[in-house]
Amino acid sequence: MKFSTREDIDAPIDQVFEMLSDFDVYERNALRRGADVRRVDALTGPAVGMQWKAAFTMRGKPRDLEITLVEYNRPDCLLFQSKSAGIEGALSMDLMALSRGRTRLSVALELKPKNLSARLLVQSLKLAKSNLTLRFKQRVAEYAKVIEDRNAAPVRPF
Repeated sequence: MKFSTREDIDAPIDQVFEMLSDFDVYERNALRRGADVRRVDALTGPAVGMQWKAAFTMRGKPRDLEITLVEYNRPDCLLFQSKSAGIEGALSMDLMALSRGRTRLSVALELKPKNLSARLLVQSLKLAKSNLTLRFKQRVAEYAKVIEDRNAAPVRPF
């Protein structure tokens, strides 16, 4: 099952990539939504091999997720792979400079079931695919707006 969308952002590609690779923001957002997220690698900065473990509740059941950053090409691409009980996923975020101050963000999420219970879960998601696709596109659009707003905010001197 695959979801994908594109958003054009009024910000330079380097700044968009910098904001997309601010992984502390993702960790804090997940914690605010009730997930338990922790880094499990020893890397000091953003790089291939970064890993996280997350625990959360989905559809009334506790889920554990392992996420690994497998591609980190500044300023073009971020690729994450995830593993959960029976489901593997890939999330890619690709950037393309449209002009000096405008960037296209393409986001794709692919879920692959690996056992029968995961197939049933993905099948139930497929029944609601149009609603889930709409929510996916809205979330990416909201995040693109946040990036634009952060880019447009004036820097205040101390």
